[in-house]
Amino acid sequence: MKLYLAAAVLLLALVAYTEAQDDSFAERFSNFGDQITEFGKNVAEKAKTHFDAIATSDFAESTRNWFTEKFQQFKDKVQEMNQ
Repeated sequence: MKLYLAAAVLLLALVAYTEAQDDSFAERFSNFGDQITEFGKNVAEKAKTHFDAIATSDFAESTRNWFTEKFQQFKDKVQEMNQ
């Protein structure tokens, strides 16, 4: 009879331990999701900052102006040919 009682107590302890592990696993999984979300926000913020810096750089502006100038020259030549 004492063996059955010891086995039942051991089984209850195992179930309690397993449930405690499940809670910590769920907690870890939730924390992992939060960390991934935070990582994604940080990456997006840094990418936006770098994109803005590149778009407003002197090189980007001079390149944009060069293309605009060349396109205008091309349009003028096409108009001359049509006249």
